[in-house]
Amino acid sequence: MSSSREEESIIPSREAIEVSRYMRDAKPAHYILKINSFSLLSQSGIQKYESIDFEAGGYKWRLFLYPIGNTKRNVGNHISLYLSISDTRSFPQGWEVNVQFKFFVYDHIRDKYLTIQEADDRIWRFHWLKTEWGFDKLLPLELFYDTSSGYIYEDSCVFGAEVFVNKYEGTIHCLDMKKETKYLTYTWKIDCFSAVKEVLKSDNIEVGDLKWNLVLHPKGKGEHEGKFLQLGLEVADDGTLPRKWKVDVKYKLQINDQLTHKHEEIEDDEWLCDSSKQVIYRKFMLRSDLMEEKRGFLVNDTLIVEAGIKVIAMMKNLT
Repeated sequence: MSSSREEESIIPSREAIEVSRYMRDAKPAHYILKINSFSLLSQSGIQKYESIDFEAGGYKWRLFLYPIGNTKRNVGNHISLYLSISDTRSFPQGWEVNVQFKFFVYDHIRDKYLTIQEADDRIWRFHWLKTEWGFDKLLPLELFYDTSSGYIYEDSCVFGAEVFVNKYEGTIHCLDMKKETKYLTYTWKIDCFSAVKEVLKSDNIEVGDLKWNLVLHPKGKGEHEGKFLQLGLEVADDGTLPRKWKVDVKYKLQINDQLTHKHEEIEDDEWLCDSSKQVIYRKFMLRSDLMEEKRGFLVNDTLIVEAGIKVIAMMKNLT
C-alpha cells in the first residue's frame, strides 16, 4: 500500500497535490454508494458509472466512478472517483461553490472507513468552467481486490462522500448488479389489429424486481403519425416504485414475420429512471411494410410482438 501522503492527479487540473489517507469509525455524512457484484460492472461493459444526485449543503452532487480507471486520462489498474456538481442550469451568471470533500471506502474486516482527502484541507472551487473534481488514482485495483484489505467482501463494496458547504444532508443509494444472464422472453399476441386506433400496453411483465409494459402505437404519433408503427418499453408505474430509482435494462423488441420469419427487430440497452420511465422507437417499422400481405407481419389480422428483457443493474434509494 502506498504511503499516507502521495501525489495524485485531479480533474480538471493536472497539478500534483498531497493526499491524506487514514481510517475512521464514522460513516460518511452525506452519501453512501453500495455496489453488489462489483466485478460485473466492468464485465458488463460499464466503464463509467454516474450516480443519482444527492444533496449536501443546499446543492445537488453526483459521483463518477470508473471501476478500472479513467482511460480518457490514461489511467489503468486503479479505481478513479470524482465529485460533480449537478443541476447548474438555474445558477446565476458567474456562480461558484467552494467546498471541502472527502471520499471513503469501507473496510469490511476492520469495520472502518478508509478516508481520502487533500492533505492540507484544500477548498475546492466549483464554477461553470470546473464542475468536477476528484482523484484519478483513488485506489490500486491490486490493493482493492486484496482480501486482506477488506475493501471488497463477497464481491460487494461501499464508497462514500462528504461535501461540506453549509449544512448536513444524508442520502443512501444502493447499486445492485444483477447476475442473471438470460433474457426473460414475452410474447404479445394482438388480435383484430386493424381495429386498434389508440395506444396499446401489454400486461405487466415482471423482471428484475420491476414490472414492465410493452407500448405500441399502431399508427405512430406526432410528425410520424400514419407512416410508422412505434414500439417501446416502459417501467410500469403501479404506485409501488421506490423513490429515485434507476435501472440499466437490455432488451430485444421484435415484430414477427409469421410467414417467412424475416422479423423486424431491434436490440439495445438503456438507463431508465423515475423521470424517464420509457424508451420508444418512433420509427420502428414502416406501416407500408407492416400491411404488405406477403411480408407476413399480419396474418388473419393478428400481430405478434416478442420481447426479451434483462435487467443489468438497479439503483434504489435506501433512505
